[in-house]
Amino acid sequence: MFHITLKGFISQISTKSLTTYNKFCLRRRNSLYLVAARKCQTLTGRLSDSKRNPNEQTTNCSHQKVSERDPNEQTAHFGYQTVSERDPNEQTTHFGYQTVSPTDKPTRVHAVFTNVAANYDCMNDAMSLGLHRRWKDKLIDRMAPPSGTKLLDVAGGTGDVAFRFLNRTAKGTPESHVTVCDINQSMLDVGKQRAVTSNIDGSRIDWVIGDGENLPFASDSFHVYTIAFGIRNFTNIPAALCEAHRVLCPGGRLLVLEFTPRLGNPVLERLYHAYSFNVIPPLGKVVANDWKSYEYLVESIRRFPGQEEFLRLIQDAGFRCVEFENITAGIVAIHSGYKL
Repeated sequence: MFHITLKGFISQISTKSLTTYNKFCLRRRNSLYLVAARKCQTLTGRLSDSKRNPNEQTTNCSHQKVSERDPNEQTAHFGYQTVSERDPNEQTTHFGYQTVSPTDKPTRVHAVFTNVAANYDCMNDAMSLGLHRRWKDKLIDRMAPPSGTKLLDVAGGTGDVAFRFLNRTAKGTPESHVTVCDINQSMLDVGKQRAVTSNIDGSRIDWVIGDGENLPFASDSFHVYTIAFGIRNFTNIPAALCEAHRVLCPGGRLLVLEFTPRLGNPVLERLYHAYSFNVIPPLGKVVANDWKSYEYLVESIRRFPGQEEFLRLIQDAGFRCVEFENITAGIVAIHSGYKL
């Protein structure tokens, strides 16, 4: 689709991109779900508190425990930037390499996705060489949704996961239903237009604008909660996971598809990071005329917790039988957990 020569690519890789990389180098309602989940309970003891620091402070997330941040250093991620979640005087969090306040980060993230919405799917194909389609297919394979499943897809504005879910459950009775929730109206608008052009049954899908850290849904409302390549953009990831737990029915399942910050192979990891920093921002400039937004998206991956650390965050939010699967040499991972 994109007839871009190697020479053209190289011309787009500016000193700014190389500097950025060098800085980095230096430093089921359905009982099937409930039955499957309860079979996993034998793993709970092994996967939960045994790995925790006995001196670690905790605080409640509803009835769950969440690690409490050092009062002198509360932080959240926005790319490589650190924005501590302030004491009354000064809290900051990350937005790329910049340090911003927790109240500023949502505005900046919103601006990023407003900028990329029109070219989001096109850029996903270009950046991942089409692999994002296979990763989302695998997410639905792992879900294996039965008929009648009620899915909540958070940060799913353009509908990629939702459409796959509806196609997979199209012939089932009773009908399955998906609610797509996204904080960005521009992304939802793209998804709605795609639904029309793809002849998606509008009665089986709802489009809701909402904040993943404070979902506008009643407790115990959905059988499955999915989020694909979105949770790393939240200011407060533990709060988002607690909300996922709240809105799921007992026996409901969480599935998170996300990029990982580290690969197991050092050589492959270095090549992957070089590609991410030196190709993706220039490609964003060529295809979408937007360098900054894609630079942030790359940086945000590096600030996201590793697979084991993210697994523990999911456990802290109250999920059980939590596990993850690395895909494509660990470039992405699917984390899964159950509300029991």
